[in-house]
Amino acid sequence: MADWDLSDLAQELSDLEVALLLCLVARGHPLLETTDDGIDDVAKELSLICSNKFDFSCAVLDCSSVTSMEDFCNEIAASDSRKGQVQPPRSRAESSNNFSMLQGSQESRNRSRSLIRTELEVVNVVVAKNFNHVDEYIQLQALELIHSKKLTTAKADLNASEHFLFVPLVARNTDILQPGLNTHLNDHLFISHFHDPKDGYTYLEDGNDWLSDGQSISSVVHKPASKPHAKVPQLLLYKFQREGDAVTVSAEVLRYQQDIIIFLRLSRAVAGGITTKSNNYFLRFSKLLAALHGLDYLTPSIAALAAKKVFRHRIIIAKPEDDRSLQYGSDLETVSRVLANVGPEEILESVLALEAPL
Repeated sequence: MADWDLSDLAQELSDLEVALLLCLVARGHPLLETTDDGIDDVAKELSLICSNKFDFSCAVLDCSSVTSMEDFCNEIAASDSRKGQVQPPRSRAESSNNFSMLQGSQESRNRSRSLIRTELEVVNVVVAKNFNHVDEYIQLQALELIHSKKLTTAKADLNASEHFLFVPLVARNTDILQPGLNTHLNDHLFISHFHDPKDGYTYLEDGNDWLSDGQSISSVVHKPASKPHAKVPQLLLYKFQREGDAVTVSAEVLRYQQDIIIFLRLSRAVAGGITTKSNNYFLRFSKLLAALHGLDYLTPSIAALAAKKVFRHRIIIAKPEDDRSLQYGSDLETVSRVLANVGPEEILESVLALEAPL
């Protein structure tokens, strides 16, 4: 693997491996989506990818509405990360009958106990199944961990490594009652990717007990036995990062990217979500995709592919009653019919119909 060109990676790695690789290089965090019955298998596959392909530690969280902050912190801490406790020396009260001195000694002991803290290392990759169901406070704490790679709780200080990924794994559901991620957390997620269970699982299919309960083995297309999985060394990650930074973008392609952003913002079906951060992610991810394909320049087709991964989970669908044309005499029922069954995919397809530069 160390001798491979980056263009070989796209051919050798699975879609989930490529998604994790790109996010590790960009130091961004992906949102992974799958079907309701595929979440457990995708989580197992991700765990195996982390250990077998990247040699990283991984924790799989089974989240729900009753998940507590203590549960969250305990699950993401590496099992061998406890570094010990810092215990200040106790102050000894001198022999005295003075009540004020005894009271002061007791307060000193209480302060000493309050200073006892534990430093814990966070695993390299956290896969949080159904993370959209947890309390919003926990989502904001996850955002703090993503942003600063540190999380301070009442009992411990958690520190994340340089190569740290937080991966919310959710079921793609068009039901409007499906809870969503916190807006700020969602905006900090680098890309989104949908894995269809029909696409298979590279590592789970190599084992004997990979099927989830209730899944029919007849519905699975098994691949022939593959060669031993080579690990991706960290040096390759740094090489990938350098080559991505070196990708050049012509004025015409840069204008094409800006047109995509403007058309998304002006679409009557988009109520928001196309932020400045997403614009920066768009350019960054586009250049990494170009490097992954062995190119040192950005093409319009790669930019269009990057747009689908960067913007899909960010698009906030507009409500008919908020359509700006109603201020100029449009009929609400007509607007409702126009916006009916419009989702992020349809919006992106219409915007990407723009004429690309030659």
